[in-house]
Amino acid sequence: MAHKLFVGGLNFATSNERLRELFAECGQVESATVVTDRDTGRSRGFGFVEMGSAEEAEQAISKFNGQEIDGRRLQVEKAKEGGSGGARRSGSFGGGSRGGYGGGGGGSRRW
Repeated sequence: MAHKLFVGGLNFATSNERLRELFAECGQVESATVVTDRDTGRSRGFGFVEMGSAEEAEQAISKFNGQEIDGRRLQVEKAKEGGSGGARRSGSFGGGSRGGYGGGGGGSRRW
């Protein structure tokens, strides 16, 4: 069973191949994917790597979390499993805890 890692803080020029090469330093890489914007095809600055074993995943976290790679400081952690079977990072990808409306108190909103 592969062990999926979330990799944040990627340089926007980082490719799937570069991500795979980097993490191969820690063992067997089952897959490496940089997440891209659906409309533009450009990197969103994060991705997922599946390592072959739990030990290799832990080694990758220890080696790369907080390290500067390609001019950006990486955040590497175990991916959280979502309800639909896909791995997700802890927290949300959305606009925050206010449903994406960005805060601001007082006053009423008129739709």
